[in-house]
Amino acid sequence: MLASRPKTLPAAISPVVVGTSLAWADGQFSLAPALAAAAGALLLQILSNLANDYFDFAKGVDTRERLGPTRVMAAGLLTAREVRLGIAAVLGLAVLDGIYLILVGGWPILAVGVASILAALLYTGGPLPFGYHGLGDLFVFIFFGLAAVCGTYYVQVGMFSMDVLVTAVPVGFLITAILVVNNLRDIETDARAGKRTLAVLIGAENTRRQFLALLVLAYMVPLLLWLNFGFGLAVLLPFISLPLAVRRVYTLYSATGRELNPVLAATAQLSLQFSLLLSVGIVL
Repeated sequence: MLASRPKTLPAAISPVVVGTSLAWADGQFSLAPALAAAAGALLLQILSNLANDYFDFAKGVDTRERLGPTRVMAAGLLTAREVRLGIAAVLGLAVLDGIYLILVGGWPILAVGVASILAALLYTGGPLPFGYHGLGDLFVFIFFGLAAVCGTYYVQVGMFSMDVLVTAVPVGFLITAILVVNNLRDIETDARAGKRTLAVLIGAENTRRQFLALLVLAYMVPLLLWLNFGFGLAVLLPFISLPLAVRRVYTLYSATGRELNPVLAATAQLSLQFSLLLSVGIVL
């Protein structure tokens, strides 16, 4: 349970909720594919977390001196073999879930599913882990934001459109913001270990600016949906969470190191709150 990082899992549900609300609004809601999409999102997040724990420890990035929450291998709570078995078990469940989604959605879901599994494993694994070369933020935005929302909608409706893609953008921005906080917290230890995250490449101050930009852009998208895509005024409901977003930014600019751990959890909560409000607005 500790290795699965439960506090990160609500963010995995956010895109599924938004994609399902879009399907509902179009009169195409389908319970079984929606639940399967939710299961797939959770399994992919857990798979990514386990792989991250395994490969970061193997590469010497995670040590007992890490600033973030406990990592099971670095703390000696699980062996490498046990974590590999966990990865295999979660991967097997993800494949079984994916088979059903492929039967429902066809070859596009196969392509997205295979790419998502590879992204989860290769974030910190493989010969060229993209999380170690400044590409983690981009891949999180694409797979845990755009692909997750559009894929959830697609398995229920059988197509997707530009308004679905645009609606996925703020979800991707806020999930990426979670990673930004994580990388800002670990910027010094990552740099020493040779893990070149985007935060390491652009520096702490620019990483804080990146976080601010992601939140500002996320809150601009509902306005775009209302003004340009024919959504009703209710789509602006996410602005209810704006005071929480302002507090996250303020804290981020005043905190360092372990002080950022609560900001990390709070940003995940903000992502879920924003997505729930956006989903209610879409349905209304």
